[in-house]
Amino acid sequence: MSRLTLVRHGQARAFEDDSDRLSEAGENQARKLGAHWAALGVRWSEVYCGTLQRQRRTAELIGDAYRQARLSYPAPCADFRWNEYDSGGVLSRVAPVLAAREPGFAALEQEFRRHRNTPEANRYFQRMFEQLMRMWIVGEVDAPGVESWLSFQTRVIEGLRHVLHGSAGSRNVLIVSSGGTIATAVQTVVMAPSAMALELNWRIRNSSVTEFLFTQHGRITLDLFNATPHLAAEEITYR
Repeated sequence: MSRLTLVRHGQARAFEDDSDRLSEAGENQARKLGAHWAALGVRWSEVYCGTLQRQRRTAELIGDAYRQARLSYPAPCADFRWNEYDSGGVLSRVAPVLAAREPGFAALEQEFRRHRNTPEANRYFQRMFEQLMRMWIVGEVDAPGVESWLSFQTRVIEGLRHVLHGSAGSRNVLIVSSGGTIATAVQTVVMAPSAMALELNWRIRNSSVTEFLFTQHGRITLDLFNATPHLAAEEITYR
């Protein structure tokens, strides 16, 4: 029996021009996770991450904690299949299409823009983004040049299969990815409807740990979801 561990990247710099970077809190979350595992003596046979900066940096900081403890840590292998869905494209290209035909969504988008630079920005963003994502997932709205939900889901499944059908023997695999990707992997494994991935995604914490058990024949089961044993309550973030 082998174990696959999916970790969401540390907190990124949401609502900033360059949002694909970890915040100070996000870097701390990644270091704490690495130190937690190093203290437990957890060893990895393989480490993967997406190609996004926030994913690669999280994997790097976990490795730094291992090196400080003088423990081995495999060089992370970057694989685009573990990248997050194109949230930027959904917001910049798909949202205008929906706003042009749905006055209710247009009103939500305008409310977010009015509160973008206020402490309530996240609340107004969530209201708008949830409706947008529901429509995008069921395929009722899209835009040229933006990855569809079906394409995103397909590449996550391909990434999962690539890991499951890797080398034989007992393995302990770590993948540093993102909330939507992890939610889609869980939704796929438990054979839930696509809409469940969206609901799971909203709850996945930064630097949280989700684990699966799998066999070399491709059988896989969910064993742990969204755990943050390395963080104090005040250090937990969702975006």
